[in-house]
Amino acid sequence: MRIIIALFALTLLGSACSFNNVKEDKSLGHFFKDNQVEGCFASMDNGTGQFVTYNLSRYRDSSYTPGGSFEIVRSLIALQTGVISNDSSIFKEGSLPINKDTLQDWLDSLGYGARNDKERFKIKTSLDSFWLDNSLKVTPDAQLGLIKQLYFGQLPFFKTYQEMVKRALLKEDNTLYRLGYKTGKAIATNGHAIGWVVGWIEENNHANFFVLNIESEKLDSDLETVGVKMVKDILKEQGFFQGNR
Repeated sequence: MRIIIALFALTLLGSACSFNNVKEDKSLGHFFKDNQVEGCFASMDNGTGQFVTYNLSRYRDSSYTPGGSFEIVRSLIALQTGVISNDSSIFKEGSLPINKDTLQDWLDSLGYGARNDKERFKIKTSLDSFWLDNSLKVTPDAQLGLIKQLYFGQLPFFKTYQEMVKRALLKEDNTLYRLGYKTGKAIATNGHAIGWVVGWIEENNHANFFVLNIESEKLDSDLETVGVKMVKDILKEQGFFQGNR
C-alpha cells in the first residue's frame, strides 16, 4: 500500500500562493466586524493567478483544526479504497471504517496537515475525530490549495472519484454561475469556535477559488451558516453572481 501510494502521489499539497501576486484588501474587514468574528479570507482568480486576501498573516502562517472540511479528504480516501462507491455516500455522517495505516499513508501522500517535509502529521488520537480535536491542523492556504487541486483533478486519487466529490460539493448551478463549497466547524485549542468555508465559484468556465476561516468566543454561534453568508456577501461585493466574471 505504501509503495503504491508513493508512486501514485506525484505531488504533495503545497502552498496555494506565492505571495508575490497578493493584494491585501483591508476593506473586507467590515464583513468580519459585522458578524462579530475574527478570521481571514482569500480568493484566487485562476485566470490571472491574482490573490485577494484579508488578514494575510493568519491565512499564511496560522493553522487550525479542519473540522468538517476534512470530509473532502476522507471521502476521497474512502472512494479510492472502496469503502464507499457512490455519490450518495459522500459527506454522510457516521464513521467510515478506514484503518489507521491506510489513513496515515494517504495523509502522508497528500502532505495534509504537515508543517514541513520533516514534520508530517501523525494520527495519535481517535480515527473518528482526529480532524476535530486539534491534533490535525491545516493553514487556510493549504485548504485553498486542496480545493484548487480537486477542481482540476490534480490530487493523487482517480479522477472519477475527484469528480464525484466535486459534484457533492456543488451547491448552486444555474446559467450565471456554479458555486461549490464545504463547510466545517470545530473548537480551537483556545476554546473558541472555528468555522471554515472552502470552495470555488465558476462563471463563463472561469474558476475563482476561496477560503474563509473564522473564529468566535461564542461557542453557540452557527459559524457554518455565518461563514456561507459571509462568503456570498464578499463574492457579491467582488462582482460575482452576475455571470460576467
